[in-house]
Amino acid sequence: MHAIDLLYSLSGFVVGLLVGMTGVGGGSLMTPLLILLFGIHPATAVGSDLLYAAATKTAGTFVHGFNKTVDWRIVGRLAAGSVPMTALTLFVLSKLELRGATAGGLITVVLGCALFVTAGALIFRRQLIEAFGEWFERLDVRRTRILTIATGAALGVLVSISSVGAGAIGVSALVLLYPRLPTARIVGSDIAHAVPLTLLAGIGHWIMGSVDWHLIGSLLAGSLPGIFLGSYMSSRVPDTLLRLTLATTLIIVGSKLVL
Repeated sequence: MHAIDLLYSLSGFVVGLLVGMTGVGGGSLMTPLLILLFGIHPATAVGSDLLYAAATKTAGTFVHGFNKTVDWRIVGRLAAGSVPMTALTLFVLSKLELRGATAGGLITVVLGCALFVTAGALIFRRQLIEAFGEWFERLDVRRTRILTIATGAALGVLVSISSVGAGAIGVSALVLLYPRLPTARIVGSDIAHAVPLTLLAGIGHWIMGSVDWHLIGSLLAGSLPGIFLGSYMSSRVPDTLLRLTLATTLIIVGSKLVL
């Protein structure tokens, strides 16, 4: 049992290191790692990762809030879409046998697809901005608000099923919707929105019995120092190299899950 705890903590440390260096990759790496490497049921992997993410994102939100790099208006718009859709998605999941083959297959397929989308967002973010940035800049305030709420709704569904999407996908969407906003405020707003999203989804999975608290504790024991070290190293490693490495890893892992 102690050896298993150590492996979980080591995995948490590695993922935390990457999250600290890139700002993304928590759910997109941790959940498939738990499924493929440790053989944990997809529902338990997702539920445990959601509450694990809620804890780490809360710490990040305090830092960004202290540095005044959170736009709470954007957070509110995202939550207006994500909270009700998260509740609806959890209701649908509750009607399934969450630890059964059908739910497990659904989670695995959605997770694999989410990893491909996340990888695409990491690789092609600049091209997307160049292609659609001008169109988004011409949007009026009302349309921007509606699209932000719709983005939150999509993230609510995706994150509730797979625990993936609140990082790279959310940041990429906000970069398009708010092109004049500094990157630090976009990242801070995305992290702050992830707290209620992952917390609500995680509590829902906990109520449905798909959360392993022992696993969460072991992951946090490794991930918290990993995030600290990764944040320190982030300015010393080329960002492009990190993003391409992370995207390649997500494509390989997503292929293993879907195929």
